[in-house]
Amino acid sequence: MDTHPDHPYEALSPRGSHLRRWRPAYLALAVLLTVVSVAFASRDEPSTATIATSTTNPVATTQPFIALSRTLVLGDKGDDVKRMQQRLKEIGFDPNLIDGDFGYQTLQAVWAFQKLVMRIPISGVKDEFTPEMWQLAQGEGLVVPRRPSAQTETHVEVYLPEQVLIVFRQDKPALVTHISSGDSKPWCEEVTIDPGEDGNLNGTEPIKKGVCGESITPGGLYYFYNRRSGTRESKLGTMWNPVYFNGGVAVHGAAQVPIRPASHGCIRIPMFISEYFPSLVAYGDRIYIFDGVKEPEEYGSPLPPADKPDPDYTTTTSEAKSTTTMAGETTTSVAPTTTASKQPQQPTTVPTTVPIPAATTTVAPAQTAAPTTTGG
Repeated sequence: MDTHPDHPYEALSPRGSHLRRWRPAYLALAVLLTVVSVAFASRDEPSTATIATSTTNPVATTQPFIALSRTLVLGDKGDDVKRMQQRLKEIGFDPNLIDGDFGYQTLQAVWAFQKLVMRIPISGVKDEFTPEMWQLAQGEGLVVPRRPSAQTETHVEVYLPEQVLIVFRQDKPALVTHISSGDSKPWCEEVTIDPGEDGNLNGTEPIKKGVCGESITPGGLYYFYNRRSGTRESKLGTMWNPVYFNGGVAVHGAAQVPIRPASHGCIRIPMFISEYFPSLVAYGDRIYIFDGVKEPEEYGSPLPPADKPDPDYTTTTSEAKSTTTMAGETTTSVAPTTTASKQPQQPTTVPTTVPIPAATTTVAPAQTAAPTTTGG
């Protein structure tokens, strides 16, 4: 008897019969597992386009990176100037209008960028914005506080060596601006003091007097306690929208904010920034003044140098002598001369007015009419 079956598969063991029946299902399962493995592997690996984009453009923006092909200088105009202004605004350096015109207000923002980010000393600052600066401006986290996690949500840091002021909100820069502080020189001038200002606290009319002082902005740790709107005349000069933090010393707008220290002790900021700066800070917000010598906390909160009356100051009103000859008689008349007596030194009492309100977020308006005199 022939023991070999007509069909070989029939002689297989029950296990072989089972594999034969389920073989198509196993093949389908293997294909499915292969597809799923490829899908997961693709998800974990970045695409070539993503890598190229992150390498080409480090800025967290949807706009493509466009290189700066020329060095921009004061007076230049164009789309590249507009892109520079927009980027400076994004990282806190306010150039005012985003209009493609490299004007003086844009230049002040460029100065602040050079001093703070490029670490260029004041003596080396130039009126230009180079392709290298543009490349560096594409980065993030360029400005960080020296006093992170301050006791107030908003705080201000002023760097006297760099002549830069920064408003930090939750440790992020809300504003970076060029400033001009005290030039450390003695001065004697006739000043006008408005009612309520130091030296005329209880008056009802402005007064004039001769004052001598030192143009020093003391380093230390202070807080904002008061502000006034509009033009104010004080012993330190003319101020626009001042926000006080140390006696009569304030952060205020000024018509002139040169590259170097030039004030009588106050901190001058550009006029258009002073239009909205008071809304960025609130009563009690801290302000750290770094002088490059000691830390602000080491100084505490020293008062500004005390002023004194000018010993040579006089106010005189006179007319030229008039000589009249009548019938051989000569008559000489002289107009009276008035000399103001020396005023006693005024106390350094803090002006008592309405405190500054809580900070609110506002949009900087276009520059408005402002006093033409310098101050602070």
